Amino acid sequence: MITLAEWRTRAATALRNGRIEDGITACRAVIEADQGDAESWYNLGYLLRCDRQFGEALAAYGAALAAGIDRPEEVHLNRAVILSEYCGRIGDAVIELHAALALAPTFVAAWLNLGNLHEDAGDPAAAREAYAQVLALDPGNGRAHARIATIDIFEGHADVALPALRQALASLGLSPADAAEAGFALGAALDAQGRYDEAFAAFAAANRAALQAAHPGYRYDSRRQEALIEATIAATPRPIPAGTDDAEPPIFICGMFRSGSTLIEQMLSRHPRITKGGELEIVPAFAAALGSPEALRDLPAAALATMRAQYRDEVCRQFGDVDRLTDKRPDNFLHIGLIKRLFPNAKIINTTRNSLDMALSIYFLYFDDSISYGHDLRHIAHWVEQYRRLMAHWRSLYPHDILDVSYDRLVADPGPVMAEVLAFCDLPWDDGVLHPEQADGPVRTASVWQVRQRLHQRSSGRWRHYARHLQPLIATLGGDV
Repeated sequence: MITLAEWRTRAATALRNGRIEDGITACRAVIEADQGDAESWYNLGYLLRCDRQFGEALAAYGAALAAGIDRPEEVHLNRAVILSEYCGRIGDAVIELHAALALAPTFVAAWLNLGNLHEDAGDPAAAREAYAQVLALDPGNGRAHARIATIDIFEGHADVALPALRQALASLGLSPADAAEAGFALGAALDAQGRYDEAFAAFAAANRAALQAAHPGYRYDSRRQEALIEATIAATPRPIPAGTDDAEPPIFICGMFRSGSTLIEQMLSRHPRITKGGELEIVPAFAAALGSPEALRDLPAAALATMRAQYRDEVCRQFGDVDRLTDKRPDNFLHIGLIKRLFPNAKIINTTRNSLDMALSIYFLYFDDSISYGHDLRHIAHWVEQYRRLMAHWRSLYPHDILDVSYDRLVADPGPVMAEVLAFCDLPWDDGVLHPEQADGPVRTASVWQVRQRLHQRSSGRWRHYARHLQPLIATLGGDV
């Protein structure tokens, strides 16, 4: 018989080694013997979140609070993240953050997350207030400086953002991450004023700082990326005939980052039959669990059925019983083979854009470490080439189920493009799709403020302002999509 002490040891070992199922089992065993073990409830909440059991994770975190966990504000923050990112319960997430701040008014992470949620909801005044609280506690916080500057730029006051950003960047002891955050915002403010050479210099410095801040394990490896694409192509199973799964599948929107995926989803969400799903993590989580592209080739039908049911259960918990749902995850282009195995009838919208505009837009944004190619124009070009290669493969397999939608065509003449998109999705025309700025609900991407504007063409051909800095990129990519 396993003793309580042994279960505690097993739980700690599993947690340390990332063995999720073993950790859940061990934590439950500890809790069964000691219901008041706050730390085990907390660890169980974390492990359940990793296992995408979000409702159960919320309950476990709640039990940790009831058991008197130390630093309860961190538990409220964790609950807020689950509620906002995985359950679509933004109001409840805000309540959790206020609970955290009532316990710890100087909790910077909670103020930052509160600002993010206010931005997602389209409330710049409330977001600005939250970020001001951050700066009162941490004057060198690059994220808060950057987000306030982004709101200033959105409101047409780039000149207001510049002095604060320059002062922040001149601070002694600024971390590389803070320097990167403020540096990208400085570049954006200069770009908004048409000071393009100064802007490019600021973006280049910000990318150098971002590389310095990045974990070495996330550095871009071109050979590894080529090997992944080769393995994905080689392992792609034979397409399953349409009609195998009778239920209405989601509309998957993918493509390169900064190619217009948020805009097309925002436009589609104005259709009365479509619910906006945003950047769901479900398909990438399935792909990560498989471990390699080769694992998909021999995946039994029963395993696919289980994954399909898990996908639908998670969507239903978050959005209810909806008619048509969009799943907008740009890097799902890597997983189209898996998507078509799960949902043989799935329609896939692949957003495209002028390659130079797209590459420049990636270079001008501070992504997290998972976008490891984003801080070097050569790496961006290499990623684009690998994306093109894989998409050509998917089109050869699913020529009638993938629609390329050009951002540049869309903003120039949206009517015909959206008519084509709706016909592709077997949906009737609705005039609302031409007014994305009127869409409801939060926006949780880097385009949080841009998509709330009326359609415009200001970002098409933007690369020409920076042509003198882009000659190697032009030679590699050209100007096409």
